[in-house]
Amino acid sequence: MQRIYFDNAATTALDPEVLEAMMPFLTEKFGNPSSIYSYGRETKLAIENARKTVARILNANPGEIFFTSGGTESTNTAINAAIRDLGCKHIISSPIEHHATLHTVEYMAHAGHAKLSIVRLTKDGHIDLNHLEELLANSGVKTLVTLMHANNEIGNLLDINAVGELCKKYDAIFYSDTVQTVGHYPFDLKKTYIHFINGAGHKFHGPKGVGILYVKEGIRIKPYINGGAQERNMRAGTENLYGIIGFAKALEIATLRFQQDSSYINELKHYMADRLREDFPSVTFNGDTNGQSLYAVLNVAFPMSEKTDMLLFNLDIAGICVSGGSACTSGANSVSHVIQAIHNGSSDEIVPIRFSFSRHNTKEEIDTVIEKLKEFI
Repeated sequence: MQRIYFDNAATTALDPEVLEAMMPFLTEKFGNPSSIYSYGRETKLAIENARKTVARILNANPGEIFFTSGGTESTNTAINAAIRDLGCKHIISSPIEHHATLHTVEYMAHAGHAKLSIVRLTKDGHIDLNHLEELLANSGVKTLVTLMHANNEIGNLLDINAVGELCKKYDAIFYSDTVQTVGHYPFDLKKTYIHFINGAGHKFHGPKGVGILYVKEGIRIKPYINGGAQERNMRAGTENLYGIIGFAKALEIATLRFQQDSSYINELKHYMADRLREDFPSVTFNGDTNGQSLYAVLNVAFPMSEKTDMLLFNLDIAGICVSGGSACTSGANSVSHVIQAIHNGSSDEIVPIRFSFSRHNTKEEIDTVIEKLKEFI
């Protein structure tokens, strides 16, 4: 049975060129980067070269890039540091953040470390910038704004520069979860008012289990993980050597291919949207599909019925990989918090399915999925 993979927002296939770059560090070049002999110094140099590559692509300084285990660790590090080390007593976030953010800020609020405010959404699921400014203006204490750059379920894109300027105006700390956009969009961190961003290699054809945290120069924070001097005393633990090499290589390839891949994937997204509108007139789309939206994500709202209720299951049986929301909550039966938030809690009448694409997908695969949907619905 042919497998069609339309869940690239969850994870992507490892690029063979990335694996090739990693292989020497999985086999003969396995020295511990903290060792003082030449075998260790060789791998330490490889890590620093990878750091320079990442910094160059993001237009940051190498000293601002720290390698982590992925997006969730980076998120926890940034939020905890803002409260513990930077004096933030107020957090402003949104109801559609990834759970790595939501659960962390909710913990901070429940533990009494900071007040938590939730910014309103517009009718198409974007952050209400007027309400954000109102919250900042009335804060009265040092504030952390944590808002994701692209939503992993509906694809809505944040105007990161506009939010940065508001944070600058009110002297707030700004962290943006950029897991869905690092490797998918160009960044210029030297020209962006932002204190922390993150990234995860497996979102752009790199390896799993490796990510980055960008910490703006001049920001002084303490380690989140203690126990060693790795990452310039900022992240204890033996470095994920081959993962770091793979992350940098994948980001380099993604950057070189950005124009052609983003154009191609965006074409696939809108081709599928058009086919769905044509063959299923009752479907709608969650989020700002035709506006400020991630080019790789299409979230479809099928009307609830006996047939659509089992749609995810039937697609899986047919070898079609899609999701009902974030991979981090895929075991849950209820509609995701993101879909509930954009529908004001009244999402019982729809079955949301996220299709997310990569350069490996084709229009022929979309046509096959449409035909399968016709069978099921």
